[in-house]
Amino acid sequence: MRSGELASSAGVNVQTLRYYERRGLLAEPARSGSGYRAYPGEAVRIVRFIRRAQRLGFTLAEVETLLGLAGGGPDRCAATRALATEKLSDLENRIAELCFMRDSLRNLVRTCGRPAAQRDCPLLGELEEER
Repeated sequence: MRSGELASSAGVNVQTLRYYERRGLLAEPARSGSGYRAYPGEAVRIVRFIRRAQRLGFTLAEVETLLGLAGGGPDRCAATRALATEKLSDLENRIAELCFMRDSLRNLVRTCGRPAAQRDCPLLGELEEER
């Protein structure tokens, strides 16, 4: 299958395929007699795997590890679980930070209700204050 066909089937663009090749996530395909890349059908599964892992928050370096684990081996389930558990912990920490940021911004926006005589811009004043 040619690059365009693979990209279309996997829901990515051709530049993404080239990038995955450079990163070593997708094997460089054989070339046809006329020089076109000829990907095996398995490449669609690999690219879709990469995209699904990215949607779950895995970095491309982590995806590379996951691809290696997907290849088999006796420790793959435990290693995959450890990687996913770490990712889950990171995600929960980021969510907590985002919730804190959201709540802080809500409070700052509420300060805009102060009387005009007491403010230049209460939001900016709050940002300048040391606590």
